[in-house]
Amino acid sequence: MKRRGDLLDISALKVVFYTYRGVIKALNGVELWMNRGERLGVVGETGCGKSVTAKSVMRLIEEPGKILSGRLLFEDKDLLQIQESDLRQIRGSEISMIFQEPNSSLNPVMSVGFQIAEVLAEKNKTKIKKQYPAVAEMLELVGLDAERVMTMYPHELSGGMAQRVMIAMGLAPKPKLLIADEPTSALDVTIQAQILELLDQLVREMGNAVLMISHDMGVVAEFCDKIMVMYAGNSVEYATTEKLFKNPRHPYTKGLLQAVPRIGRIEELKAIKGTVPDLVSPPPGCRFHKRCPHMTAVCQKEHPSFIQVEDDHYVACYLFGNEGGGGH
Repeated sequence: MKRRGDLLDISALKVVFYTYRGVIKALNGVELWMNRGERLGVVGETGCGKSVTAKSVMRLIEEPGKILSGRLLFEDKDLLQIQESDLRQIRGSEISMIFQEPNSSLNPVMSVGFQIAEVLAEKNKTKIKKQYPAVAEMLELVGLDAERVMTMYPHELSGGMAQRVMIAMGLAPKPKLLIADEPTSALDVTIQAQILELLDQLVREMGNAVLMISHDMGVVAEFCDKIMVMYAGNSVEYATTEKLFKNPRHPYTKGLLQAVPRIGRIEELKAIKGTVPDLVSPPPGCRFHKRCPHMTAVCQKEHPSFIQVEDDHYVACYLFGNEGGGGH
């Protein structure tokens, strides 16, 4: 299969979770790719598999979860095939992640300065103390008083400060790819704007690629070059931000955009009818078919392939001459 992105290329990724209710088919053949320095937003409803996709890239899926199959290329390496020892050289240095809840991601019994220095020491193979000047510089870059914050513990930080610390930790090793999993969801609106502006400024200066996980269409419209829309464990549409907002193709994407309030629009917001399927026993064929106004007989039987409809625009839908076979 031809490579589609020179930094990250995920194809046919399937992940399940074994629970007392049954096997949750969390990812059902996800397709995603990005180039160096690019910003890709991944959007969709809660439970659609956004965070599972991000954790799969970091190989952080643990019991009761399991990556069943797929290809996960990072530069020239398939992350699903390499040894854990080799993965440690990539995780945290070449690929970093900012998690959704900053306070639960920081070690409560270690100072902020020590935790960031530990990341740098691991990458540079030096003693932790030697990294403190670089840590102070990074904390200043994210707008914190380094002298004061380095000695603080996570419980002493406000939500905004904790997220700035996580950004400093994520960017300190100068990763090629930064994964930001809903980095502002736990913050109030004014702090959200400050954090996004800070992240935008820093990655622009450093040239990192960013995989932004979000349920907020406004955030990805502002921050990302391209957007991948997910529904119930599947990639359903992938396009440049401009094309996705101007000419959405998939019925689910259209439904999402119609549900977003806009300044100057006075008509009633439209909700997508029905509910998200239970992933223990998802419907056959396209997982969106029970909620789709364009459903046909084939939608109920075969899952559509992810096909190109124009330059930088892909969709998984039978409305576009789809052959099927993109998952089950």
